[in-house]
Amino acid sequence: MTRLSFEEGIDLFKNSSTKDLQQRAVEIRNQKNPPNRVTFVLDSNPNYTNVCNMDCGFCAFYRHKNAKDAYTKSIDEVMQHMERARKAELKTVLLQGGVNDDLKIDYYTELVKAARARYPDIHPHFFTAVELWNCARVSNLTLKEVLEKLWEAGLRTIPGGGAEILSESIRLQVSPKKMGPDGWINFHHLAHQIGFKTTATMMYGHVEEAEHIVEHLETLRSHQDKIPGFMSFIPWSYKRNRTALRRKVHNWAGKDAYFRILAFARIYLDNFDHIGASWFGEGKEIGIESLSYGADDFGGTILEENVHRATEWVCRADHNDMLSMIREAGYEPAQRNTFYEVIRTYEGVQSVEIPPEQRVTESDNLPPLGILAKSEKTDCLSCN
Repeated sequence: MTRLSFEEGIDLFKNSSTKDLQQRAVEIRNQKNPPNRVTFVLDSNPNYTNVCNMDCGFCAFYRHKNAKDAYTKSIDEVMQHMERARKAELKTVLLQGGVNDDLKIDYYTELVKAARARYPDIHPHFFTAVELWNCARVSNLTLKEVLEKLWEAGLRTIPGGGAEILSESIRLQVSPKKMGPDGWINFHHLAHQIGFKTTATMMYGHVEEAEHIVEHLETLRSHQDKIPGFMSFIPWSYKRNRTALRRKVHNWAGKDAYFRILAFARIYLDNFDHIGASWFGEGKEIGIESLSYGADDFGGTILEENVHRATEWVCRADHNDMLSMIREAGYEPAQRNTFYEVIRTYEGVQSVEIPPEQRVTESDNLPPLGILAKSEKTDCLSCN
């Protein structure tokens, strides 16, 4: 397949039907990955601090340092989350937090060392670009020095949160304090040079236009050409409840926008092996349907999660729910690790025994996301 230029990408994304994008995306997906298989991971996403000074307009999770409900956890308190993950038989923990000026490099390296020493069977998938950028700033170190120290401590992968839309005009509107021009992509490029594997993300459905989405993907693709360090691309929509940006953004982009972005990303990101759909970020029914738009991965069980929860979005699943949803979409499930290596398949296995610590004990709560896009139908789980 001939690579799309940036201009061709804009034309395709803006003018092609969703069905056409879907057909092309599925064809590419099936060339890159087994056609009948969708992967997932057993994971959790706890936080070590909610203290943050970035004041991002789309975030309901952060608190300023002196807020009554602000917190910063000790190493041992964070290890309690690792212990819960062990009891739940999880394979990886994605740990992230706010941008906290009180936390310097020793805190981060000690977290990694403690996790590696106490829980060698759980992969630490820790921190994001802006957290480590700020760690370097308050520790009087370069980003390279911070990353090298974390590598020495045992960290090998870094999640891709905080990308939002990789366009300077958009950053200045939704997160002007966060890093700086090209800060996120330069961080990941440096991490890849050192040897880290990372993921790439996108939060869409706020103030961006179609051209900004293609610009985001072009930035990812061009850097992946230089060093292939991104393991996957995972988009999700902006959740407006309890955020400052809700005063400007009144409409949810709609499920068709999600399907189009997944499919177009699979077409445009020709140097990415994996595209991740989400049962969590868009709701289970939309998530199941989205697997038909070029995605080959379905994310994780996300035992703990507080960032979406801060917007009143609660969506829960366990090991068996993952098997069931993937099969409902028409695929066979396969469990993977953080590096997207398959570690278990489920031929002839309809369900597995769930440890008590992994069982879902609360109902989903998916609040209305706002007025739908004009072309959107109202038969989706997230809108009922």
